[in-house]
Parts: sequence; structure tokens; C-alpha cells
Amino acid sequence: MLTLDRVTIEQGDFRLEADLTVASGRKVAVIGPSGAGKSTLLGAICGFVPLASGRILWDGGDITRTAPGRRPMAMLFQDNNLFPHLSVAQNVGLGLRPDLRLSPADRDRIALALDRVGLAQYAGTKPGKLSGGQQSRAALARVSVQARPLIVLDEPFAALGPALRRDMLELVRDLTAEQGASLLMVTHTPDDVRLIADDVIFVDGGRAHAPQPAADLLDNPPPALRAYLG
Repeated sequence: MLTLDRVTIEQGDFRLEADLTVASGRKVAVIGPSGAGKSTLLGAICGFVPLASGRILWDGGDITRTAPGRRPMAMLFQDNNLFPHLSVAQNVGLGLRPDLRLSPADRDRIALALDRVGLAQYAGTKPGKLSGGQQSRAALARVSVQARPLIVLDEPFAALGPALRRDMLELVRDLTAEQGASLLMVTHTPDDVRLIADDVIFVDGGRAHAPQPAADLLDNPPPALRAYLG
């Protein structure tokens, strides 16, 4: 369970407050206007953005000052962060060992992850020779081998077409279910929310609001959310 306990984030004139809990195993979409602070919120949760005040808790333990790599979460960004000089298998292996000193068991996990995302035949291929969708699958495989209890997605599929994005979201949904992981996902697309999310965190006006059931919120949005959705 993830808890943001009276959290405040400040960056120059920007200020964002959050006091909320994400229950274990829930898939939560983070939505809101551009510039509202969605990515900043995820960055703070993952340890890349410092807090001005408050605490971040995981299962009751304080992780506010825990280094990003030691937090119980794996994050996938828009650009996928694949290294062009490494093979697909090596890029996935970074999720297990940053020094790529991989054991036979590690290599088996990598092979299984690539097979799960449909890239087994591309293990030795460099990312530049893959399509955009294949690169997204490779990045997702790297997230999956980490087997962290919280997966954080910052619009990694935004550049994909609607059909391919839907395929990727369905794959994310299946992987999180298999691993029993929670999910936080920034998106601008209501269809994505309806497809994958149990709950929604609406970020607007300097506040990240507590999660609300996705279907209820989209069917009966409050005025601020209705204005955002159009």
C-alpha cells in the first residue's frame, strides 16, 4: 500500500499537495491538465523529485529518503530509456543487474520476459532496429523482470497509435495481474482509463486528489474534471 502523508512538492512557483493512499493491487490512472503536476507527482513517488514536506510510505514504512533504485517500484517513462548500444536482452537485463553480470537464472528470467512480450526472437537485436511498439515491449519486459510491487508508467505509450496503445495497455493489465502488482499510470485518454484503471487520481489546482472509482468518476465527473474532459 502506497501512502502520501501530507506531501507537498515545490519547484519555484509550482506547488502540489497530496494526501492519499493507493491500495495494494489497484490500477490507478493519474489524469489532469497539462502542467498540473502529474509527472512531477510520479517523480516524487519514485524518489527523483524531493519533497518540501510530508512523507511517502510503503506498507507503513517510511521511504521518503530511500534512494530511487531501492524503492519498491519500477518506472517506465515516455522515451522508454533503452540504450542503443545494447541488445534488447541486455537492456532488459539492466532491470536485474545494472552491471550486466547476469547469472544463468537471470538469463532465464530475461528470456521468459521477452517471450511474454512477444520479443523472444529479438533478444540479440539493437533497439534502433525495432519498431516503436517493439521498443515499448522491450522496456516493459525490463520493468517486468524487476518484479516490483508497484509499476509506475508516465505515458510510455503516448506516441503509439490507438490500436497499438490498446495492445500495450492490455499487456500491462495482464502483467500486473500476474505479478499481483499495483499500477500508477499517467494518461490523457479517457478510453485508456476505462480500459485499465480501477481508480483515478485527478491532479488539478495544485492538488492530487485521493483515488476515486474510475467508472463513477468518468460517468459523473465533478465540474473541474468535466471541464478537463470536455
